[in-house]
Order: sequence, then C-alpha cells, then structure tokens
Amino acid sequence: MKQAILTLLMLIAPVLAHAAEPEQGADQAYVLGPQDVIEVAVLGQPEYTTRTRIRTDGTLALPYIGVVAAQGKTALDFARDITQRLRDGGYYPSPVVNVEVVSYASRYVVVLGAVGAPGLQPVDRAYRVSEIIARAGGIRQDAADYVVVRKDGGQELRLPYRQIAMGGDADDPFVTPGDKIYVPAAEIFYIYGQVNAPGAYPLQEAMTLRKALARAGGLTPMGSERRLKLFHDGKRLEADMERAVAPGDVIVVGERFF
Repeated sequence: MKQAILTLLMLIAPVLAHAAEPEQGADQAYVLGPQDVIEVAVLGQPEYTTRTRIRTDGTLALPYIGVVAAQGKTALDFARDITQRLRDGGYYPSPVVNVEVVSYASRYVVVLGAVGAPGLQPVDRAYRVSEIIARAGGIRQDAADYVVVRKDGGQELRLPYRQIAMGGDADDPFVTPGDKIYVPAAEIFYIYGQVNAPGAYPLQEAMTLRKALARAGGLTPMGSERRLKLFHDGKRLEADMERAVAPGDVIVVGERFF
C-alpha cells in the first residue's frame, strides 16, 4: 500500500510542479543581465531562498548547484533551469522554483519629469514610448505637450504627446534599453483682468492670443479685445489676436468703454 502511494505521488508530482509555476508577468519575461539582483526561492524550502547579484560575466552562485549562467535567460527560463538542476542532483524530488527580479540594472529605460512615477522601467519586451509612459503613471496635468526621447546612441527625438497617443506606429517609436524619456513641465503664460478665469496656464503648441483668451474662460461682460495688452520680458508688444504667445508672456485684458 505504501509503495503504491509513493508511486502515485511520483506520477503526479511533475503535474503539480507545472501547475504551481509562476505566471509569466513582467518579472518572469525580463531578460537577465549583469548587475541585476534576483531572488531564487524553492517553494516550501525556506533554507534555499537566496538573494544575489548577477556577476559581470553573467553568472551567479547558488546553494548546492554552484556557479550557473543567468545572462540572456528570462527569469522564467532561469527558474526552469534551476528546477532541472536541483531535480537531477537529487536535492529535491519535485522543486518548484521562483525567480524574482529585485533590482533591474541591465535592461531598463529611465523615465523622468512630469509623470506619475518617475524612475526605471524594465524592458522585458518591445515597448513603445506611450506604453512606457503609461507604466510610469502617465502624464501629469502640469506637463508640456511633448516628450523628449534621448536614444542610447545620443539621438534625440521630440515627440508631440497628442501625436504619440493618436497617431500611427511611426509616431510612437519603440524604446530600447538605455533610452531616456523626459517629460518636461509645461512652460507658463499669465492672463489677468477681464477674463472669467484669470491665472497662470500651461503653454500649448500653436497658442495664440485668441486661444489664450479661450483658455482663460473668455472675456467677462466688461472685457474688451481692444483693451488687451501683451507684455514679454517687461516690454509691451503689439496685441494682435493671432500673435503667438511665448513662455512667460503676461496678458492683461482691460474694461470696455461704454
């Protein structure tokens, strides 16, 4: 009877181990490389849990099995490799191994500026700029209407955010490890006087005086376009309604005459 139970357990153990494998998420699909910090654990065997950094030659040392190569493997593939080695070595009959990436150091994109969560975004597959920004928490309300992408080779791209979001694939390029994405804060203009919502506003592309008035809620019943003044760097400029608004411009709307 005992032998029959042991035989049954040996038959179903591989099935249970396969069912217990972690789902392939971002960590599991990430391609490991030098300086990444990973944690290797065997389910139900706390003595085996090991947190270590991958060496510059792409290897690391693990209990029982010694030095193994990790570079170029996904976290999921590396877990399967360790599972096989532990089983073949007779250390555990049916180990369930999990590999978690604790610190990404070899394949990532840096996202900075006016996003929800600036920092490092791991690159575990082909991501477009819009996807990386979404993973970083999206664009903040005080952001400019464009994104700067500095490629690892030094090339710099300035991409209008609306074009990234609404355009085709050519308007939303892929990123590669080592790229930097910077979302600058919007430049500001100021509008005061007889408008419904005076204050400071982010400067959008192709902003004219007419659009600036609309952005500030339009004129009050007392306001007049003919009594509009425009100042740039302390100097008064001609206030043509189709004139482009520049960063730091101050617009003052005066009262109409009756």
